[in-house]
Amino acid sequence: MLTGPDLLARFQALDDFLIARQALWRPRPFTQPHLPWESEHPQLARWLRARTLEQADADQSCPERLPAPDPFRELAATAWELGQVGELPEEMREEPPTRLSVDVPGRKWQQIRAFASRLHFHQQPRHWLDWCAGKGHLGRLLAQDGAALTCLEYDPALVEAGALLSQRQQLPARHVRQDVLAADAEAQLCPEHSPVALHACGDLHVRLLQLASHKGCAHLAVAPCCYNRIASDHYQPLSSAARQSQLALSRDDLALPLCETVTAGARVRRQRDHSMARRLAFDLLQRELRGRDEYLPTPSLPSHWLDKPFAQYCRDLAELRQLPAPAERDWSALEAAGWQRLAEVRNLELVRNLFRRPLELWLVLDRALFLAENGYRVRVGQFCEYRLTPRNLLLLAEREVTHRNCG
Repeated sequence: MLTGPDLLARFQALDDFLIARQALWRPRPFTQPHLPWESEHPQLARWLRARTLEQADADQSCPERLPAPDPFRELAATAWELGQVGELPEEMREEPPTRLSVDVPGRKWQQIRAFASRLHFHQQPRHWLDWCAGKGHLGRLLAQDGAALTCLEYDPALVEAGALLSQRQQLPARHVRQDVLAADAEAQLCPEHSPVALHACGDLHVRLLQLASHKGCAHLAVAPCCYNRIASDHYQPLSSAARQSQLALSRDDLALPLCETVTAGARVRRQRDHSMARRLAFDLLQRELRGRDEYLPTPSLPSHWLDKPFAQYCRDLAELRQLPAPAERDWSALEAAGWQRLAEVRNLELVRNLFRRPLELWLVLDRALFLAENGYRVRVGQFCEYRLTPRNLLLLAEREVTHRNCG
């Protein structure tokens, strides 16, 4: 767990590391057949390119253990050390009524329970505010302690379903339809509230931090997710330390912490690999058709495109991207080249993946330092194991407040 002066010290160490090594983690193997760093580290590049797709997949979750040539092991050791935060203390709670888990997928319910078990504050929350609540499952679990509950959600169907669940469970919760990015969202918060957000994406959780700190909310508990889901093209730092940093992050950079599928099933992984191999094969084709050695983004395609014969897939995608119709060729060889590129991409990504956790922690600590600058006592740590969700970092903030009614 990180708190107090350790927040800034770790942030600065991460900042130095990410800036010094950005030539290794910024280039994307998927879009660049040859990476700039390969000429500087040819032995490492050759070693990675010689490996299979199966070997790469086996090492995705723990690349720091890979016996790769230098400088991989040194980078892995530093990245692992800087990414360690430890677990937040667990508060023992009574076993919740089974009715609370109705209509909640098993893994999500485990995440909700793990999140709730780490919410230990010096002052007992009096009014939980479930931000981007969905049906309000998290809020209802927390409100079993007798505190009031308000759930904010934009989707009217989820608001209605959540209200019905609360009514059936005889819980006097308020379910409010609210666009949390709208100007009137601030009116939904007041100092007595203790907002919670489990995996609210990008601008949604940043908006909560800004509004809650401005209104002086008693507590905050936020597990961020999808840092790249922002309206701007580049990251807007929150804390003074991040604003002073030379690290400028694009939306593509912000997607790096999310490049993992630890919770995906075998069928989803096979479909993902099939789609990526075809896209990489088409990338080789489109460079020929355009006469330009550069990546061409392709739109998200319906899953039934994977059922098309490969030659038809390429012709249809070329037409969709308004490219010249490809001539007949050895389509089997081109498709095989796509799978070979996928193996190389997945192995080269092992270098980039070393920086996933350091970059994610940099982003979370920017949020923590912002809250500390606004008068909160802040703790950052893990609320569950990585296998349950890779987005397992939780930010807890508390301040002394004089409770007063909203209005």
